[in-house]
Amino acid sequence: MLAAGSGTRVGAGVNKVLLPLAGESVVARSVRVALAVADVSRVVVVVRPGDESDVGTLLEPLLGDREVRLVVGGADRHASEWAALQVLAPDIASGEVDVVAIHDAARPLAPVDLYDAVLAAARRHGGAIPVTPVTGLLGPAGAVTGVAGVQTPQAFHATALLSAYTRAATDGFSGTDTASCLEAYGDPPGPGVSGEVSIAAVPGSARNLKVTYPEDVALAEALLSPG
Repeated sequence: MLAAGSGTRVGAGVNKVLLPLAGESVVARSVRVALAVADVSRVVVVVRPGDESDVGTLLEPLLGDREVRLVVGGADRHASEWAALQVLAPDIASGEVDVVAIHDAARPLAPVDLYDAVLAAARRHGGAIPVTPVTGLLGPAGAVTGVAGVQTPQAFHATALLSAYTRAATDGFSGTDTASCLEAYGDPPGPGVSGEVSIAAVPGSARNLKVTYPEDVALAEALLSPG
């Protein structure tokens, strides 16, 4: 669960994942949904330096018999993902964790069934991402069609993901997203998945918005309101 962004564009003066949302915080809702996914055995929340105490306090009411760990992230998304993977590395090596799902805490409306879909597709193909059609784009020749937007959660075979990020760290590589690192350093995903890692597309949702601007918080509140 990536929660290490600054949230500058939301204009709140704090990390956007700390903002209140329908009686809880953005990060607490995102983690609560992840913990409700049957296949999720533990959640690693990546925070920015200085946010550990605030995030920990917000997540404490959610803790039960499910494991939630906080880790300080890096300077960019790739570094934050690598920080989380290092925490999971022993369980990936032992086979206890077979798939890793990566989600932006700033997408608090991602539903359980979307997690289920990307996890199942990742087990079949090696990787899976939610996508939605993007409309209303204009180019030099007029309307642009056939463009898709990518969302999270995204899921990948754990062994292939850890191997790719370990190699990338040796080379000093920092990709723009998870798929770019797998493309550059990915191996065949290991037992249970044949062939090279391929990234399957599963249907995303316009409801799965990312909190970026102040109006996004208001929209998320409205979508969560009964009726």
